[in-house]
Amino acid sequence: MYLPTESVLAEMTATEHTGWQRYTFDTSRDAKLYIDAASTLSEGTTEGANISVSEDGRTITAEVTVYGGFSERFDGLKAYYYAETDTAIKSFEMNGTEGVCLNFGNVKGKPVEIKAGISFVSLENAKGNLAAEAGDADFDSVRKSADEKWNAELSKIKITANEEIKTNFYTSLYHTMIMPTNFTDYNGEYVGFDKQTHTADGYTYRTDMSLWDTSRNVNALYCLIEREVQNDCVQSLLDMADKGGVLPRWPMGEGYTGSMLGCPANMVLTESLLKGFDFDTEKALDYMIKSATTFDNKENREYSELYDEYGYVPDDLVRDGYRGTSVSRTVEYSWADAAISAFAAEIGRNDVADEYYERSMRYKNVWNPDTKYFQARNSDGGWGVLKPNMTAFYDEVLGFKFSKAYCEGSARQWRWSAMNDIDGMIELFGSKEYFVSELEDFMKDASLNRAAINPGAGYWVGNQHDIHTPYLFINADRPDLTQKWVRWTLDNRFSTDINGLDGNDDGGTLSSWYVFSSMGIYPVAGTAQYWIGSPCVDSAEMDLGGGKILTVRAENQSAKNIYVDYVTLNGKKLDSFIINHSDIENGGELVFHMKSARK
Repeated sequence: MYLPTESVLAEMTATEHTGWQRYTFDTSRDAKLYIDAASTLSEGTTEGANISVSEDGRTITAEVTVYGGFSERFDGLKAYYYAETDTAIKSFEMNGTEGVCLNFGNVKGKPVEIKAGISFVSLENAKGNLAAEAGDADFDSVRKSADEKWNAELSKIKITANEEIKTNFYTSLYHTMIMPTNFTDYNGEYVGFDKQTHTADGYTYRTDMSLWDTSRNVNALYCLIEREVQNDCVQSLLDMADKGGVLPRWPMGEGYTGSMLGCPANMVLTESLLKGFDFDTEKALDYMIKSATTFDNKENREYSELYDEYGYVPDDLVRDGYRGTSVSRTVEYSWADAAISAFAAEIGRNDVADEYYERSMRYKNVWNPDTKYFQARNSDGGWGVLKPNMTAFYDEVLGFKFSKAYCEGSARQWRWSAMNDIDGMIELFGSKEYFVSELEDFMKDASLNRAAINPGAGYWVGNQHDIHTPYLFINADRPDLTQKWVRWTLDNRFSTDINGLDGNDDGGTLSSWYVFSSMGIYPVAGTAQYWIGSPCVDSAEMDLGGGKILTVRAENQSAKNIYVDYVTLNGKKLDSFIINHSDIENGGELVFHMKSARK
C-alpha cells in the first residue's frame, strides 16, 4: 500500500506468531515510525503499557494488558512484543512508557524492515517465537512462505465454477480459517484458564472459539478438511474445563467471556465423537453433565435450576433484556441435553443417555399448540404475549419487551430451532403440509436487501438461530424446496460487493454455510449427518487427508437447472436426501444430476 501523504510504500506479511513490516520512503525527509504499545481496536482500553528501546534502536520490547470487548470480561489479556529492525536509527523519542518514535534519518529508496514476535506468555517467548519462525529470513521469503501456506490451506477444496462463485467460495473458505487462534508458542507453552503457564502435549492449544455460531457448521467443516484443527479444538476445550472448571461457550484468550447462551461445546464434542475423533470421552461427558446441572460459573447454564424445576425456563422468573431469552434458553438447553444423550449412548452409558433424552424433549414445553410457536411461558403455566414479527433488536431500540424471550431474533426466526428433534418439531405443527406452508412463507419474507440494517422477522441467514432453515424442507419430504431456497440464498445473500455478507460472520459461520451449500451438502449440527442440497459449483474436490478425496460433480448444473433429479454416491443412486459421515469419510464421488423443473 502506498501512502501518498507520507510518500512511503508500506508492506506487511506474517508468520503464525510474528508480524513483518517493510517501509520504502520516497522522500529525503527524515523517515519516522511510531510504535504505540497502548493502542487497541474499537472501544477497548489498555493498562500497564511499557515499551523500551535498545540504545542503537535495533531492538524494541513492550508489554501491555488489553481490555477489549471480550478480554475485559476476564480481567484483561497480557501481551508481549519483541521487535528487531534492520536499519540503524538516527534518534528516538519516548512518549512516556507507552510509545516511541524511531527516526531513521534520510533513507530514501532504501527499505526499512521491522520484524516482531508476539506472545501471551512472556517477553522471552515473544523473542523465541521470532527466532523460531523468522531466523535469518528476509521479508520477501516470509511473504512467499505465507502465500504458500495459505495456498496449501485453500487448496484443500478445489472447485470448478464461474469467477464470481470462485471469488465468493474462496473468500468464504478463507474466512473459516481465521479462527480459532493458535495460542501456543514455539516451545509449546500457553496460558491456561487458571492463568498459569502450561505446555501442550501432542496438540496445539487453541482459543477464540465462537462456539454458539461455529458449532452449527464450521466445526463440521473442520471434521472434513481440517481434522488436526478440530482435534486441537476438542483437546483445548477439555483443557479449558480442566483449568477453569467448566466447558466454555465462547472462550477468548485465556478466559471465559460468558457470551451467548446454551452449551455449544456439547454439540462440538458429540459431533467429534460421532465422526471418529479420539479423546477422553469419560472426562468430556462428566463436564457436559456438570454444565447442565450446576451454575457456579458464567459459562454454565443460567437458570438451570429453574429449567430443572419447571421443565422450561419460566419467562416471569428471569431478568429482562438480553439475559432473559427464556424461550431461546429452553430450546438451546434441550439441544445440549440431546447432545449429552447421543454422546452417552455412543460410549455405552445408557442410563445417562436415557435420562438426557427425556430432558431433551423439554423444548416442547414452550410450544404453544394454539399459536404453534415457541412462546414465552410463565411459572404458572400461562403464556406470555406473542408478537411473532417483533425482534429483540426492536426491543433494544424501542424499549418494548415483547420479544425478550428470544435471543437476537423473533418468534418466527426461533420457530424452527429444535435442532435435536427436527421430525418431532415438524409433528408439533400438526402436519407436514402445514409445516411446509409456514416455512415457505417464512422464506418468502426474507429481507429484500442483503445486509439490511433491519433484517425483518423472516428468513435471515445473517444470524445463526435460523441459518439451517432452508434444509428443513427435506425432513418434511420437500427436498425441491430446499433446493429452491438454498440456491436463492447462495445467489442473493452472498456477493463480491461491499455488502457481501448478510450479517456478522461470527468466526466464519456464514462463510461456512456458503462453502458447504455451494458443494451441495450441509451438516446437521451435532450429529454425523448431512443434508443434500443444490450445488452451484460444477465440481469440487475435498482433500480429507491421508490421500482420501471426496469429489462432488454437478451434471448439467446452471442458474436455471437448480433442481436435483437424482444423486449417486460412488455410482449408487441415493434413496434419501440425508447421508451419513461414514458414507463420505473415506472419500468417493458424489454426483448430482440436475434439472430445471421441480418434481
